[in-house]
Amino acid sequence: MDLLLKQAMVFRDGAFHRDCVSVRDGILQFGGTGFVPELVFSSNDLYVLPGFADVHVHLREPGFSYKETIKTGTRAAARGGYTAVCAMPNLNPVPDSLEHLRAQLGVIETDACIRVLPYGSISVGELGEAVADFSAMSPYVAGFSDDGRGVQNREVMREAMLLAKSLGKIIVAHCEDNSLLRGGYIHDGDYCAAHRHKGICSASEWRPIARDMELVAETGCSYHVCHISAKESVALIREAKRAGLDVTCETAPHYLLLDDSMLQEDGRFKMNPPIRSRADREALLEGICDGTIDMIATDHAPHTMEEKNRGLSGSLMGVVGLETAFPLLYTGLVLSGVCRLSDLVRLLHDAPNRRFGLKNDYAAGQPANFTVFDLGAQYRIDPDEFLSMGRSTPFAGWRVNGRCKLTVAGGNIAYCDWKQERM
Repeated sequence: MDLLLKQAMVFRDGAFHRDCVSVRDGILQFGGTGFVPELVFSSNDLYVLPGFADVHVHLREPGFSYKETIKTGTRAAARGGYTAVCAMPNLNPVPDSLEHLRAQLGVIETDACIRVLPYGSISVGELGEAVADFSAMSPYVAGFSDDGRGVQNREVMREAMLLAKSLGKIIVAHCEDNSLLRGGYIHDGDYCAAHRHKGICSASEWRPIARDMELVAETGCSYHVCHISAKESVALIREAKRAGLDVTCETAPHYLLLDDSMLQEDGRFKMNPPIRSRADREALLEGICDGTIDMIATDHAPHTMEEKNRGLSGSLMGVVGLETAFPLLYTGLVLSGVCRLSDLVRLLHDAPNRRFGLKNDYAAGQPANFTVFDLGAQYRIDPDEFLSMGRSTPFAGWRVNGRCKLTVAGGNIAYCDWKQERM
């Protein structure tokens, strides 16, 4: 469907310019159009941004479609301004072979409204005992991950890194030392002690990162660390980058905007890794500003309300985030002066696309991938309005700026909340 956005504030070359944006036969163009579009959007002072990319989402299908489906998850992503996501492999069947991966690829082909690139698992069944069939899956996946479980065995991880390097693929690591968990479920900090909970120490995250940095130096593998939450993790990754290792990392909005002093006795504050201390949060913000942290991913992890209504001790780990990430980050980081809007674009678009090769370009003459936000719109986050089947978020009720009005993915309208004029 051909469309025209008239006189928008368009992000190009690191800055905003008042311009027109058109999509003709699915292709993005800036400036004058020279054609009669079917749809015309009067954009006034709304802002056109590159379509965001999230390299860490759980779409739950196949195997757990009572929590989320590829259809509902990608609709939620489009409402959040995302035009590409990478889907984690903790599914049933686990995509540890091409046969198992095809179950997911088939649903993506029919039901996804944005680009979805899955991960293959690092190990068979995500059990950490034998490396999965990387060679067969390699052409179809963003990389390899056992997200949700850390690879405990050093030699299994070393073998996986060597095989990934030979295939030109990236290892995407959930770093967690099971021997240090000891039944914990929130950060082992002041709140944990005051409320007599069982804590998860930061070492359970940073020690596997330290191990893997040694393996990356040995193997030369491309390596990405999932959802870092601890100040020691930031320091290790900063040191690895200075040493020239091929390492990147992500954090998530809840680690940048919350610390354990803000916890409540509610399952919507429970995720893995946990929300940590104020010092950890400050280190993450510093890592965002100095480039140690490459990108922000949501770790969108929907569960049913029954699974999340058992308090901090009994609820499953994971919260949703696709529909709230940009307004939260724009409000909490940009409007507060922590970073510029152009920095947020780099964290949500440029860096993930560059690192993972997502074919989510934002350029004239390419398939159109962009989103349009009303940055002046103020509202409170209401989970009952989510398109995701998941409703659990620690940010319910937060007042934010920035509402998505339109998302175009691969040249097609993936989400629209905007009155348009038909020609």
